[in-house]
Amino acid sequence: MSVADTSYTPKGRALPQRQPLAKVIDSVTFSVIVYAVIVGGIVWLSYSGAQAMGYNWQWYRIPKYFYTVTEDGFQWGEISIGLVKTLTLSSLAFALAVIMGLIVALLRLSGLVICTAVSIGFLELVRNIPLLVLLYLFYYVLGPIFGFDRYWASILCLAVFHSVLISEILRAAINAVAKGQWEAATSIGMSRGQAYRYIILPQSVRFMLPPMTGEAVHMVKSSAIVSVIAVAELTTIGRNIISDTYMSFEIWFTIAAVYMAVTLILSVGVSFVEKRYAVDT
Repeated sequence: MSVADTSYTPKGRALPQRQPLAKVIDSVTFSVIVYAVIVGGIVWLSYSGAQAMGYNWQWYRIPKYFYTVTEDGFQWGEISIGLVKTLTLSSLAFALAVIMGLIVALLRLSGLVICTAVSIGFLELVRNIPLLVLLYLFYYVLGPIFGFDRYWASILCLAVFHSVLISEILRAAINAVAKGQWEAATSIGMSRGQAYRYIILPQSVRFMLPPMTGEAVHMVKSSAIVSVIAVAELTTIGRNIISDTYMSFEIWFTIAAVYMAVTLILSVGVSFVEKRYAVDT
């Protein structure tokens, strides 16, 4: 133990100094604690307001919307079905967004004037249109023209909107790879495409993982907006249940809890992958 790590009593005995909070609690645990405190405060305030209004709580009716067991056997409830549809929609949209984002990023990094202009024009166009307006354009304008339904209009809208954000993440990750890697690829006779495939893109993965995690979480939350065109996902099903039961507080609290559980599981799961591919500093 170094002198800087100790303090001394009047009798000359060394006492260890307290460790910083960041060393005692890791960042993930600290984030979860802060998240839980904030959510708990919001729930308490909402509950107190509902009690002041004399709201009649009916939590006992919630489990059947997750699953039921009848004489016909086990059956998934409406909320569970909505969650699966939300995850399916988000996964398809995210996969398309990554592909589109990679194409846009490569066009911008190509060095060709036309490709760079096209990529920048696409970025500025999508970036300056609100997501709700973009959704209406895909559903009411492009949908009838190209013949896709509201489900695929939602997937394509989310993919296009998030591809802009993902392209910037990919571009920054590619630029973060040392220039010496390009020189090494060229020295052994690799083409630009081979350098991207075998050297640059694999090394850029560790730089893009943290922000891509945020985009994946953002995609799941953004998918709720497709409820405005009646796509049968989690938020839409929640609204339908409320219109039938008038259990506004219970259903919205449940839907919010489901979204939080999904995003927390996703964040914690990817954090292990981030540690595996962590960048040495």
